[in-house]
Amino acid sequence: MTDTVLVVEDEQDIADLIAVHIRELSLDVEHSLTGEKALELALKNNYALIILDVMLPGISGLDVCRQVREKKPEQAILMLTSRTSETDRVVGLELGADDYMTKPFSVRELQARIRSQLRRVHLISNIQQDSQQRSEASQILTLGKLQIDNVQHQVLMAGEVLDLTSTEFDLLLFLASHPEQVFSRAQLLSSVWGYHHSGYEHTVNSHINRLRNKLEKNPTKPEIVQTVWGVGYKFNRQGVS
Repeated sequence: MTDTVLVVEDEQDIADLIAVHIRELSLDVEHSLTGEKALELALKNNYALIILDVMLPGISGLDVCRQVREKKPEQAILMLTSRTSETDRVVGLELGADDYMTKPFSVRELQARIRSQLRRVHLISNIQQDSQQRSEASQILTLGKLQIDNVQHQVLMAGEVLDLTSTEFDLLLFLASHPEQVFSRAQLLSSVWGYHHSGYEHTVNSHINRLRNKLEKNPTKPEIVQTVWGVGYKFNRQGVS
């Protein structure tokens, strides 16, 4: 079955251009001009990826992102923002967007970002399919008080379920699978997001901060996902003991 991408863009010319380049990747495309219609489609249908403009008539792209994330935490979302709107980019990531691009953008980069998100989506899907053929015990990573269940895509801290987005889950699973190993932001971009573009390290920072807010007792003094200054981040096994 061919993957379908939902493009949410109120400027028809831009939407048509994006659709052309998506179809070049042998993907199907649906389009919505408004946030209200996009929200209806996103909650009713299954899309491999939603490309979501921030500035929309009616419900904003940020509101759409938030509401979709609440209902479908595993939905892949790529947000589009203007080059001068850093606040929108930060807020979009805080609300659960998996990635963002600034306008204007190159065709090659857009296609690379789409491929990257779809690789991640397919990887998760393959893991879930494989997990059906294995015992649940083999799919649960336990580190002290932390349990990461790759079958149910669920994280428990001291028995309490954490409400993580799909990218936050992937980031935590990757770090926890390599305790005490330090990873740079570039390495995390490559391993978790699947691309190597420089200049988007803020994506890692934002997701680390969101993860800490949900995982740590005191996010300002993290004991589990720690910063190694000048190098990157690591998972501290002692923090969950």
